Amino acid sequence: MEPSSGVAEKNPSSTDSQPGLIRGLSLLDSVLLLAGGIIGSSIFLTAKDIAGPLPHPVLFFLVWVIGAIISMCAAFAFAELGSMFPDSGGQYVYLREAFGDLIAFLYGWMLFAVANGGTIAALSVASAAYLGAIFPAISEQHVVFAAAGITLTRVHVIALISIVIVTWINVVGLRRGAVLQNAATWAKFVAMGAFVILGFALGKGHWSNFTQHGGSPSARIAMGMGASQLVSALGIGLIAVFWAYDGWVYITWVAGEVQEPRRNVPRAMVLGIIVVAVVYLAMNLTYVYAMPLTEVAKHETIAATAAEVLFSPRAANWLSAVIALSCFGAMASCTLSGARVYFAMARDGVFFRRMADVHPKWRTPALSLIGQALWACLLTVSGRYDQLYTYVIYGMVLSYTLTVIGLFVLRVKRPDVPRPYRCTGYPWLPAIYVALGSWWTINTIVTRPKEALAGTVIVLLGVPGYLYWKRQSRKSVT
Repeated sequence: MEPSSGVAEKNPSSTDSQPGLIRGLSLLDSVLLLAGGIIGSSIFLTAKDIAGPLPHPVLFFLVWVIGAIISMCAAFAFAELGSMFPDSGGQYVYLREAFGDLIAFLYGWMLFAVANGGTIAALSVASAAYLGAIFPAISEQHVVFAAAGITLTRVHVIALISIVIVTWINVVGLRRGAVLQNAATWAKFVAMGAFVILGFALGKGHWSNFTQHGGSPSARIAMGMGASQLVSALGIGLIAVFWAYDGWVYITWVAGEVQEPRRNVPRAMVLGIIVVAVVYLAMNLTYVYAMPLTEVAKHETIAATAAEVLFSPRAANWLSAVIALSCFGAMASCTLSGARVYFAMARDGVFFRRMADVHPKWRTPALSLIGQALWACLLTVSGRYDQLYTYVIYGMVLSYTLTVIGLFVLRVKRPDVPRPYRCTGYPWLPAIYVALGSWWTINTIVTRPKEALAGTVIVLLGVPGYLYWKRQSRKSVT
């Protein structure tokens, strides 16, 4: 049973008749939750997409730094909002306070229907697939079930089992879920740290790869880019970088269970992004030490290729284990944090009512966690999670942009709310993020109209549900 005193203080939302969540996450838990949620599979895959348009070492590393800075601009704004509204749901709550129930609901619906469910499904399948590289018995080639257009392999079965186990651990206690998350994140850090340190200390790399800026035609073109070409190339590279940094918002979703949230939520966001930026730069430095950027641009699974170059072909199995662990840890972060958004929606009367229940013994949003797991399992079985997620990526960036705009709105609309932390660089840094986020969203709509339209339709499919739940909520009040 979770403690209800000491380090795990009582959530002010609880009452004598209805148990509430407990504030059992420390600052360290929060930083590890954020970092573990961000670092999934992207750092092992995205270097190719960046080295192609930016084949010069300076530009290649610069785009990772720019991505961290842009993410930090948004995080500063979210940090002020988090200090104002330190409750479960995070970004959902900020959108509700700034723009009303409907916009907030559509954000939460997008998370439940595609973004979080798809992320949990994709990461669990990726983790199982990389385990299959180590243990051949787990393989996509081994079909367990095939009927009605659905094909289940052993990889899918392992993925479903991992979703169920992680969900159950989170259901039976916040502390247990946090311990699982912390262990996975620390193990991930140790494994990646070993890859970097051993790569530079013992690997068969070359320091000259960092200075070969004029040897290849693509590198010479990169250095001869005009301003507009350079901006365009950086924009292309940032698409992959934004994906790699996505997930820093997780900590806002569990703010209702963070100790001293007005202080620790802002700190966790800033510290977490710094930790992730350091890890990403270290990994990419190792890739470039292993091979020049012209080679980096040729390999989809860059981490495995770098491990083979630095050590031996047998190192690929070891790296597969690291990637499997990384994907599993990110899935655990998403599982723990995502359910708190639906919990907040249900508490507001705009989602399944039972998802607002807190388990009387374990003090967790048990039914919200279970509902999330069931939907993620269905998406896993369907095999359509990756395609669905590509449809709403622009919607996710749009939601971040709207939330930062909400900071400006709430400065005018709610000047009375205490703000223990005020956004660093206000109004310029959040304004820069709004400009960049708006540009990226509009550019996506223009260049990928079919995906943007499909994403918009998915989001708007939630409107009938919103109207239904609002009507039911009014009936229960009257």
